[in-house]
Amino acid sequence: MNFLDELNESLRTKWNFKQPMPIQSQMIPEMLSGKDIVAESPTGTGKTLAYALPVIQMVDGDLPKTQALIITPSQELSMQIVNVIRDLVEGTSVTVTQLIGGANMQRQVEKLKKKPTIVVGTPGRLNELVKERKLKMYDIQYLVIDEGDQLLSREYRVLVKSLIEAANPERQLAVVSATITDEIELVAKQLMKDPIRLQVNADEIPNSGQVVHSYVKVDERKKTDVLRGISALSGVRALTFMNNVDQLRMKELKLLYNDAPIAVLYSDMKKLDRQKTLEDFRKGTIRILIATDLAARGLDIEGLTHVIHVDVPHTVEQYLHRSGRTGRAGADGEVLTLLSYPEERDYRKVSKGIKTVQKVWYNGKLIEGNSKTLDEMKKAAPKKSKPKVKKKK
Repeated sequence: MNFLDELNESLRTKWNFKQPMPIQSQMIPEMLSGKDIVAESPTGTGKTLAYALPVIQMVDGDLPKTQALIITPSQELSMQIVNVIRDLVEGTSVTVTQLIGGANMQRQVEKLKKKPTIVVGTPGRLNELVKERKLKMYDIQYLVIDEGDQLLSREYRVLVKSLIEAANPERQLAVVSATITDEIELVAKQLMKDPIRLQVNADEIPNSGQVVHSYVKVDERKKTDVLRGISALSGVRALTFMNNVDQLRMKELKLLYNDAPIAVLYSDMKKLDRQKTLEDFRKGTIRILIATDLAARGLDIEGLTHVIHVDVPHTVEQYLHRSGRTGRAGADGEVLTLLSYPEERDYRKVSKGIKTVQKVWYNGKLIEGNSKTLDEMKKAAPKKSKPKVKKKK
């Protein structure tokens, strides 16, 4: 049976995709049957709909209480999920609200008084509202942990576990992510009852685009110059990652000083500044958006031509998470790493098993090749003739 047959008429009429993604076909029937789930599927493969559709189907909008909670690591991801759910519940009695840090808490309390059916939020703000007894966790029957690899990591684990354990004892729990390590799976299963494990690999995704994984060897101090040059290339829309937020802010000052179409997104920016930055990037006013992993978690931006690693990621999972932002919905893309010489060993580790292509930055272009190619091009380039100096008589 097609999972669409199990959805109510309102949700079926709003389904406007040619075909379901593998994670949707696998996860939706299992959620509707009440199973606890650990689900892994690459970035951009339809995980939000895979849990949002069954949650909307299972809650009762006529009941005056909050029944479902979706926990995310970032404000942007929360807002995106809320927008998806709002479109799906339009014309029904089901309501949704977001509870995120950086927003006015009193307004959120007023929204909670209206008993939204579904809430979506970040761990810190959710925890504050629970402590203030404004969010009644006992009423929560359906829980989703989005970006579970991060939310169940040691940084967030205690906070997120306390929220899960405060929910109704008969709760249903789903943990979803693009990558799930053995440790995260173990933690998740300790919070679940007879969970099932779903896993979709990149080669199972229909109509996936061709993604080239490339690298350019460059001195650390010249990475900013290369980024500025890439931002001038026609048609480029790149999400760019750095590991260190302080370093990120230094780059921002350098790049802004040179008037490049580049902006920076970090997690403790003011909400309005973040929204403006993202809006400019989506419109194309900004061509390169630099971010840390936390700031970019779950960002859904169509038409990314490149993902650029200014720093080599620390882990394979981090590399795959970042890289999965391009090559979505059948489009081609490129994952480019700006590789300083001390980082070469780390790059080989995180890209193991992936075919990589070396490129060089020459005359404002990215060209496939190495230092030898560069020397040959320099030799072949026409030499500029020196202007003749007239001799004085």
